[in-house]
Amino acid sequence: MSRSRAALRAFLPLALLIPLAACSGSSGKSDPTAGEAPKAAPGFPYTVTNCGVSTTYQAPPQRAVTMNQHATEIMLALGLQDRMAGTAYLDDSVLPAYRPAYDKIKVLAREYPSKEVLLGANPDFVYGGYASAFDKGQGRDREGLAKSGVNTRLSVEYCTQGPVGVGQLKTEIGEVARTFGVPERGDALIADEQRRIDAVTARVKDRTRPSVFVYDSGEGSAFTSGGNGIGNEIISLAGGTNVFADLNDTFGDVPWEKVIERAPQVVLIYDYGGTTVEEKKRRLLNDPALASVPAVRDRKFVVLPLSSAVLGVRVADAVESLGSQLHPDAA
Repeated sequence: MSRSRAALRAFLPLALLIPLAACSGSSGKSDPTAGEAPKAAPGFPYTVTNCGVSTTYQAPPQRAVTMNQHATEIMLALGLQDRMAGTAYLDDSVLPAYRPAYDKIKVLAREYPSKEVLLGANPDFVYGGYASAFDKGQGRDREGLAKSGVNTRLSVEYCTQGPVGVGQLKTEIGEVARTFGVPERGDALIADEQRRIDAVTARVKDRTRPSVFVYDSGEGSAFTSGGNGIGNEIISLAGGTNVFADLNDTFGDVPWEKVIERAPQVVLIYDYGGTTVEEKKRRLLNDPALASVPAVRDRKFVVLPLSSAVLGVRVADAVESLGSQLHPDAA
C-alpha cells in the first residue's frame, strides 16, 4: 500500500555513528591475544522475537537495507546511516533534518526492489515497515531471506494483536536501537516522543472530543482508519474520537451508509499518492448523499500526511499537528 505525503518537523538531531571497535596497526611484536576468540560487542549476543521470528545477534548489523518510509526514518533518527547499505520505497519526502544523511545512502528502487537487487546490496539485515516488504511472491519473504543469511525485522504495527499505541512505538524504537547496539539513542528518542505527546494531551484533556472520520481514499466505499493502528491512537491523543474505532483492523473499507449513520463532526484526510487533498475534499462535498453529515455540511476538514499515521518517528509530530487542528484554541 502506498503511504504518505508531506514533511513535518524532525524529532532529534542526527547522532554520529560511534564505532564499536578500532583496529590496531601492526607494531612488529607478537600479539599475546592471537588465537583467542574475538570478544563479543558490548550487549551482545542479543536475542529478540519480532513478529514471530526469533533472532540472535552476535554483533550489530553492519549492512542494513530499509524498505518503507517509517523504517528508514527510524534508522536515520537513531543516527545509523553509516550502517545502511541501501534503502527503498519512500512515499514522502524524508524529513529535512535527515536529508543530508539519506542522500548518502544508495536507493535500490523507487518502490520495492527485486530479490536479486536486494541481495545484490549484500545486506545482513533488512527492515520493512509494511508486511508487503516481505512479499513471498516476489521472493522477499523473511524465511527465504534467512536462508540467504539475511536477518530481518518487520514493524510491530503489522503483527500486534489488538490496538497499536505508544507502547508499540517504544518497542519498535527500543528494539531497533538495541539490535544496533545503541540503546541509549533509542531511550533518548522515546523520551522525546513521550514528552511531546504528553504536552499535547495535557492541553486538550478538558476539551470536548469531536468525532472524527478518517478519509484515506475510496469511491464505492470509504477506506478508513480502524481501531488497531497507530492512527486511531493519534486521534485519541490529539483530543478526538475515531468513529470507526470498532473496526478490528489497521485500515479497512466501510460502506458510505455507515459514515452517514455515524455522523462525524470532523473529516481527517490522509494526504498521499496521486490524489490531492483538494480532490478528496471535492469528492466528499460533491456527493449529495453526504450533504447531511455534519463534518461535510460544515466543511470541517483536517489533514495529516499519511507518513505520520504509521508507527515511526513522526507520531509526536502527528499528535501535535492534529491536536492543534482539532483544538486551535488550546494551542
